[in-house]
Amino acid sequence: MDKIALSYGRGHLDITLPPGARPTVIRKQQLPKLADGKAAVIEALHHPVASEPLSDLARNRQSACILICDITRPVPNRLFLRPMIETMIAAGIPQEKISVLVATGLHRPNLGDELAELVGDPWVLENVRVENHYARDEDAHIDFGFTKTRNTPVKLDRLFAEADLRIATGLVEPHFMAGWSGGRKVIAPGVAHHETIRTFHSARFMEDPLAVQCNLIGNPLHEEQLEIVRMLGEVYALNTVLDEDRDLVCVTFGEIIASHQAAVDFVSGATQIPLDRKFSTVITSSAGYPLDKTYYQTIKGMVTPLDILKPGGTLIIASECSEGFGSPEFREAQARLVELGPERFLATLTAKSLAEIDEWQTEMQLKPMRLGSVELYTTGLSGDDRTLTGVGMIDDIQTAIARSISASGDADVAIIPEGPYVVPRYAA
Repeated sequence: MDKIALSYGRGHLDITLPPGARPTVIRKQQLPKLADGKAAVIEALHHPVASEPLSDLARNRQSACILICDITRPVPNRLFLRPMIETMIAAGIPQEKISVLVATGLHRPNLGDELAELVGDPWVLENVRVENHYARDEDAHIDFGFTKTRNTPVKLDRLFAEADLRIATGLVEPHFMAGWSGGRKVIAPGVAHHETIRTFHSARFMEDPLAVQCNLIGNPLHEEQLEIVRMLGEVYALNTVLDEDRDLVCVTFGEIIASHQAAVDFVSGATQIPLDRKFSTVITSSAGYPLDKTYYQTIKGMVTPLDILKPGGTLIIASECSEGFGSPEFREAQARLVELGPERFLATLTAKSLAEIDEWQTEMQLKPMRLGSVELYTTGLSGDDRTLTGVGMIDDIQTAIARSISASGDADVAIIPEGPYVVPRYAA
């Protein structure tokens, strides 16, 4: 137990604990791997949740659009895209009328070799149209009006909204605002207009105490997403669940809300880990590649373990940041945070009905900063980027752990190798 491997980049980072440290390693409960992933996908397509099988759904349809998550999520698209498309073609949908749309939200597009990696199957790229969603392209969206509950403007990608058969696909994992990823979230914000996305990420949603990981009850983001799905109409979803080795352990297909809930029910108990104490020192990761490609995504790993961090404690996170910092908009938000400080920065957000692009991630960083100290180990940031993180930078995790133990007088250390994919809960 003196050496523990954290998920880092495409591999692992071995950390050595200082003498006297008492580690508690927090992992998801083990779930049985599916022996044949493609066979499990086909089984799910034949035996869906609250819908007809895909072969029946595809009959007499004139077009189809399949949403996939962007490169920041390790979704096993290689396992399910071709079986889904072949089923659609066999049911009579013209091949040229089948499209795959990358649900980028407001992230950058995935192109070239990256798109090939994301899709995972050359046959798909060769046989159907594959496009990226562009949230700032006004003409690429259909206006559905406003939600009745919270008056969110609803504009969705035309390619998906106008398709005769609409299917979202994704990964069900804890999400630090929407409760759980996958399902309805792949539609909004996945293929939503920037005004819809920026409304979701405004302070009135972000500061809501129910907008937290693993919670769907009363979560304003989740409730708006469900309302948007109902405004859109008939939609289906294929949801996957992966273990720590990124192997498939669950796949569901069917009506979008019911099939997503089935995947959540499957993984919820294994992902939320109850603990009877809090810790002055918590070590975590950004879950490795692809989530730790940027500092922007790294903040998710800072927020997820806060339930077990003692006030005034130290949160140490390792993230490769192989692509660096993040978008120019995120950089601007972080610069304002560093200049103004947390309280004044938050004050600039609360009156806005539309958040500035990517400043919501900076707002989420305020949560760990309010509770304790945050220290980052990374090999991907240099120069001004390190200053703009707004957190402490470390070059030696063992020394940082020893310093935290010395400051707190508490040798117990919590370690979460898989980062935000695991949710520790203080259960006392």
